[in-house]
Amino acid sequence: MGLDYALVHLKFTIPLASVLSIAARPLLSRLDLARIAFIITVAVTATIPWDSYLIRTGVWTYPEDAVVGFSVYQIPAEELFFFFIQTYITALLYIICNKPVLHAQYLTTPETRPAWIKRGQLLGQLILASLTIGGGYLVAQNGDGTYMGLILAWACPFALITWTMTGDMILAMPWTSTLAPIMLPTMFLWYVDELSLRSGVWSIETGTKLGSTLFGSLELEEAVFFLVTNTLIVFGIAAFDKAVAVCDVFPQLFPEPADSLPISSLLRARVTPTSAYDVKRIEGLREAVTRLQKKSRSFYLASSVFPGRLRIDLTLLYSYCRLADDLVDNASSPAEALKWVSRLREFLNLRYSEAEPAVVRDYIRSHFDESAWSALELLPTRALSSEPLYSLLAGFETDLEFKTTRSWPIHDEPDLELYASRVASTIGELCLDLVFEHTGHRDNKDLLFAAAKEMGIALQYVNIARDIAVDAQISRVYLPTTWLNEEGLSPEAVLLRPYGEPIERMRRRLLGKAFHKYRESRRPMELLPREARGPMTVAVESYMEIGRVLSEGKFRSEGKATVPAWRRLGVVWKTLRSG
Repeated sequence: MGLDYALVHLKFTIPLASVLSIAARPLLSRLDLARIAFIITVAVTATIPWDSYLIRTGVWTYPEDAVVGFSVYQIPAEELFFFFIQTYITALLYIICNKPVLHAQYLTTPETRPAWIKRGQLLGQLILASLTIGGGYLVAQNGDGTYMGLILAWACPFALITWTMTGDMILAMPWTSTLAPIMLPTMFLWYVDELSLRSGVWSIETGTKLGSTLFGSLELEEAVFFLVTNTLIVFGIAAFDKAVAVCDVFPQLFPEPADSLPISSLLRARVTPTSAYDVKRIEGLREAVTRLQKKSRSFYLASSVFPGRLRIDLTLLYSYCRLADDLVDNASSPAEALKWVSRLREFLNLRYSEAEPAVVRDYIRSHFDESAWSALELLPTRALSSEPLYSLLAGFETDLEFKTTRSWPIHDEPDLELYASRVASTIGELCLDLVFEHTGHRDNKDLLFAAAKEMGIALQYVNIARDIAVDAQISRVYLPTTWLNEEGLSPEAVLLRPYGEPIERMRRRLLGKAFHKYRESRRPMELLPREARGPMTVAVESYMEIGRVLSEGKFRSEGKATVPAWRRLGVVWKTLRSG
């Protein structure tokens, strides 16, 4: 009995798996655990017969003094564990890399699929089919290419099936979500395997291998083996994720959300023809995600840890709010901005009067540009209270007072708080509407809505404190005029010079009030439904981190604080871990 193979695990695979487990643990959902269990079950089940055949036919050998001696179908226990640990490592890395990704936006149909994706999927099918045939040929020759042939003839058919089902989505996804979780563990295992082959922990028998190495003692066949098995793992989870995406983005077809693990629904989603897809919904979701990525990195990052269907509705809500804000802010004149506010109000009137969908659609398409259609049509008003949406428009009207009146609208602290409640507390209330809708919980509702209002004000105070110089460029001063008078300043003076010690004192004063409201409303967040508690806390903490950066006086550029990516990720990880 030997421990050489066991030591490979103790030195390399187990430490890496442990590090990834610690890093991923706060991010893992019930659905993620199902992903891991699914792919491990498939991988181990598919690999045991193949590996057993290699050992029984003498392609693979293990020195007796390198393994403990326990085996299943002649496969050493350490090798069985390798099937598990490799799949676990790659699956965890895939999940970490894909947390920011909303897979539903990458669903396509033959009609909407870009030509390059069609060509790429066809090319992949031809390559995998050719490799399958080539592998069979090498096996039939029973010569030096036997081991390579066995790898290709075993792995490529599985890869061809999953690629045919999911290749369009895989090609559309970012390379960081697909290529990275394939290549990073592959290169690590190449290194581990090279050391093991060099030290004789296992070996490929002469006469069944090509005799070429990728580097050092790493046989070409072994390099191909780890590449194709990690590819199979990623393709397999991607196929699972495509079913999840279809299930979550089309609630009218699949009433149960994917995170409740409705097995029959997921199986149906996997085989649902693309002709049943609501293409407009997918395109609208894609536009919404693009808005979120461009306009709010903090919320985009936080949204990645919400359950799928709730995440989709939050994204659609944000898309509408961002669109409405942009229509007003980017208007060429105050009159045009007021026109947009009026049109948005009429849009809400129609949606909440239960007008026929065709009437609402006709109004949208006759009064708004095409770029706005999806954000308006997909606003999930079925789950949203109307009052916060109307209050948001009142907040926009306050913004317009900077250009349409001679007086400054934020005269004192009550004006500031009212404005913040209209443009930010409303968002918190709307988010809670969606949380209660998707989780089914109603406990502590009044307390949570009150806390959401206060937290919204806190977040808007941070936003105002950050953007003093930016707002001055568009002739807006949200600092109360009474504060300015105390510092011997006027709003006009701030427009001319939005920096200096008096401005910094008022910035710190505003941040102090923001953090006071944050602390007062932070504890009630622990009463949120479990499914949303962590993600909602991440959203708040990610934004409050901007306030902390401002308080430190760091990372400021042209009057606007930014939070480095590593720090934002740290906030997400620490928040979820503590929760």
